[in-house]
Amino acid sequence: MNIVFIHQNMPGQYKHLAARLAADPANRVVFITKRTDREITNVRRLTYQPSRAVRKDAHPYLVSTESAVLHGQGVARLLMGLRGEGFVPDIIVGHPGWGETLFVKDAFPAVPYLNYCEFFYRAQGLDVGFDPAAPVNIDTVLRLRMRSTPLLLALEACDRGISPTVWQRDSHPEAFRSKIAVIHDGIDTGALRADPAARFELPDGTVLTRDDEVLTYAVRNLEPYRGFPSFMRALPAILEARPRCHVLIVGGDEVSYGAPPPPGETQGKTWREAMLAEVPVDPARVHFLGHLPYDRYLAALKVSRAHVYLTYPFVLSWSMTEAMALGCVMIGSDTPPVREVLQHGENGLLVDFFSPRAIADQAIAVLADPGAFAPLGRAARETAVERFDLARCLDRQIALIHEMAGEMAGR
Repeated sequence: MNIVFIHQNMPGQYKHLAARLAADPANRVVFITKRTDREITNVRRLTYQPSRAVRKDAHPYLVSTESAVLHGQGVARLLMGLRGEGFVPDIIVGHPGWGETLFVKDAFPAVPYLNYCEFFYRAQGLDVGFDPAAPVNIDTVLRLRMRSTPLLLALEACDRGISPTVWQRDSHPEAFRSKIAVIHDGIDTGALRADPAARFELPDGTVLTRDDEVLTYAVRNLEPYRGFPSFMRALPAILEARPRCHVLIVGGDEVSYGAPPPPGETQGKTWREAMLAEVPVDPARVHFLGHLPYDRYLAALKVSRAHVYLTYPFVLSWSMTEAMALGCVMIGSDTPPVREVLQHGENGLLVDFFSPRAIADQAIAVLADPGAFAPLGRAARETAVERFDLARCLDRQIALIHEMAGEMAGR
């Protein structure tokens, strides 16, 4: 089978899927991306760059649309090059988020296209307008509608879609949901297991173990979309109530989603700097670890007594499912993507996203009596194995790919 993957940040969600398919000598796998520094064994990488930057005088509502067209054009040229070589895919699998897949059906009209349906932008009911600290104006609403243009075109063009959670599927227009399968990317629950002997060494040489009171928080970047301000505002009460507690904060200072701190005293600062100006904490007990290598990140979670995961109504982070697989006692925001996975008092604890007091109260309770809450950690792992196990998810993804390729062969 000939398979083409498309993702500007190779491998993205296709790390395990592309590797599994490429391991079969009966398959020829091509990966189209902007990345030039990553390889997957037995995968042919083709790279592109947009032919130019978005015009400086582009209408503000059309900046993202023009960027999408330029990305789609770059990918289309590579697809036409494959066609010129005589390479005809049996299926194309791609992420539409940057416009890369806009023209796949024009390059290969008869080839089935499996669209990654991660999230659909809307001005009401999802992330935008959720946080009172980030008010929405009419320009935001109109710009957001245009930002959804490449996503809508990909939905119309694709033969099938795939979404990691029900809530993320349902962010898409109802007319297209019937062709979107819900299959998670998968996490390696066999490798991700609790370790009673786990150790985590801090930069100052202090070693933390499972016997210590450790509260963890891990995200790609420290920002409001992942509840960083609420978490920081909860810390003074936690640190006062639990004087032996250490807090491990994993995450960088960039902005993945949303915006940097607003104008005023915080302008030009990172969210970490802005929140530390508001909420000073003891650096001997609150440890900002930045981005960690994957093994160090897992080591931090393995010594966790309580793990806090907060999010806007937005895509569910891999970090939450990984923490669950490790058996962490989860304290999650009572927001739709988290509620789909965590049930309060059954496999985790839910708290008001905007309530530092509620976050603190739950964290203090777990830190004070880990034995009483240990069943929640075990139940969280059971949920992770049942719903997110990598082997099961890959089997379902590959079955869908074979089904789609078979449908084309039978036409």
